[in-house]
Parts: sequence; structure tokens; C-alpha cells
Amino acid sequence: MPEHVALLRVPALSDVAEYAYAATVESPARLVFTAGACPLDAEGRTVAPGDHAAQARQVVANLQTALAAAGASRTDVVKTTVYVASSRQADLVTVWEVVRDFFGDHDPPSTLLGVTVLGYPDQLVEVEAVAAVRTGA
Repeated sequence: MPEHVALLRVPALSDVAEYAYAATVESPARLVFTAGACPLDAEGRTVAPGDHAAQARQVVANLQTALAAAGASRTDVVKTTVYVASSRQADLVTVWEVVRDFFGDHDPPSTLLGVTVLGYPDQLVEVEAVAAVRTGA
């Protein structure tokens, strides 16, 4: 993890969550805000209609590409929001497992939401992120 990013576990809160409860960023750092990464291929088509896990894999690949374009990586991420178009908790867990595995040991604070609908036809997953990149590095 970059030295300017600290992920905080909070002993007074449950350790069941698979992410840190808070993150801090030491100055000087440049913040990067991504749009929601969607499960679109290079031609703008929604991949894997009906498959939450496959869409989540495309989403994290697209997120990684967007972060790289801004000079950031997954270990610079300090917060994510994960949207899943489903009312089934099992679908949310399926998506979360892909997102969690993408971040590996770097487990930034995250919010996981089940929503009614997302913006593209057949879209089931979207992930937005905030990253902090050390300036002058």
C-alpha cells in the first residue's frame, strides 16, 4: 500500500466486514474520482448479460484501465461504491467477491448497494472509486 494511504480497522466495530472502515490520505496527494466503471467492452457493448460475476470482472478491468489513465492503481484507491442491479443478496455477494479479489490485501472502505436498474441495457454491475496519488512521485 502506498505510504500516503492508510486503511483503518476499527476494533470497536465488527471484524466481519471484508474492508477497512475508514481511510486517510496524507498530504500532498492528488485525488482521483472515477466515473462508475461499467461492464462494457471496447465497442460499448454490455458483456455477459445475466451473469453478475462476468460483468463484475469486466467492471474491475475497466476500473483498472481508468485508474491507470489517471496515474493511479488499485492500491491508491481509498473508497469504492459497488452497485448491483438485483434485490437478491446472493447476487450482491457474487459481485462483492470479484471486487474483493481484485483489491486483494488492499481493502479500502466500500459501500455495496442493491439497486433497481443501471444505465446500460442488460447492465448488472457498476463500481466507482476514489483514489489518492502522491504528488511529486
